[in-house]
Amino acid sequence: MISKNIQYIGCDDPQLDMFESQYDTPEGMCYNSYLIPDDKVAVFDSVDARQTDLWIANLQAGLNGRKPDYLIVQHMEPDHSGSLQAFRKLFPEAVIVASQKALQFMAQFNPGADMGAVQAVKEGDKLDLGHHTLQFLTAPMVHWPEVIMTYCPEEKTFFSADAFGKFGVYDADPDDWACEARRYYFNICGKYGAPVTTVLKKAAALDIEQICPLHGPVLEGEKLAEALRLYSIWSSYGTETEGVLVAYASIHGNTAKAAEKLGEILKAKGAPKVVVADLAREDMAEVIEDAFRMNKMVVCASSYDGDVFPPMHFFLWKLQMKAYQNRTVGLVENGSWAPSAGKAMRALIEPMKNVSIVEPMVTVKSALTPENVQQLEALADAILAN
Repeated sequence: MISKNIQYIGCDDPQLDMFESQYDTPEGMCYNSYLIPDDKVAVFDSVDARQTDLWIANLQAGLNGRKPDYLIVQHMEPDHSGSLQAFRKLFPEAVIVASQKALQFMAQFNPGADMGAVQAVKEGDKLDLGHHTLQFLTAPMVHWPEVIMTYCPEEKTFFSADAFGKFGVYDADPDDWACEARRYYFNICGKYGAPVTTVLKKAAALDIEQICPLHGPVLEGEKLAEALRLYSIWSSYGTETEGVLVAYASIHGNTAKAAEKLGEILKAKGAPKVVVADLAREDMAEVIEDAFRMNKMVVCASSYDGDVFPPMHFFLWKLQMKAYQNRTVGLVENGSWAPSAGKAMRALIEPMKNVSIVEPMVTVKSALTPENVQQLEALADAILAN
């Protein structure tokens, strides 16, 4: 039970090893769904087709012999709409409530299927359940264009679709929401800071005591306040943690040695936090998270085929895709005969908004030398001074 009048009917998917076929989920994932059994019965979202049977069982148990009047579809991504047809077969008279764009997507995801009675809602529309009112807010591009969110004033509850979600099963690390929520936000919603900020402004006008997202735990009390604080920072591309990420892509280990040495120098010079990350081996999503979390970064890479070693290219391309901005970046390149990594990295970074590249760029030729160490010292000074 979420409250006296709101039931949780979602499902854990502990066997899911990779979310969206790209993000490691060692603890699995959850697909949240909620039920308000008022005079009219409302269900909030379905679940991934992987867990249809479990969700239907949870739904029927929550209904306790009643039939749902409405299925509120806040988000049409398949991990939340994959059980729509199963729902429709069981409850053909229920009305599916969604945005007009979501109804379009519904037809696209279910070609040829008769989805039955539907009701399109827009910003400000309300649905009366009897003792509860559902107020709909549009949230386009958080992180799909069809998204709606729902506020129930009688319960002071905000159903936030994918916003405020996290990786992991429903009760995974209940006291450490931020770690996996951060990785989730920057890798999935990171590009859409402006739309998230718009939603935060809408939410600020509401009396909210709990947030019910589509992934992760329900947020209330101190956890709710912390989540709102962090989302304000994240959506504005602000700095959460003062520090330096040193991200490297090394072929034979010499670039790795330069990156590790730079990390030591930065710590010795008083950097408040230093993270050194191997892009070829570590979870790329976690490194993306650290890049957004901290305000400074140094990228170190080997030259490769007249360009840059591919793990670094992918990393910087992903940062560019996710709208990385408002940061200070330094460069370290390695090349034995015609160093090209620096030029390639610069070309990927320069289009990013409000990202300044500090000098000097350090060029290592094959292996780190005492002169290179002095150059790393100068680069560390420049990074910390900006």
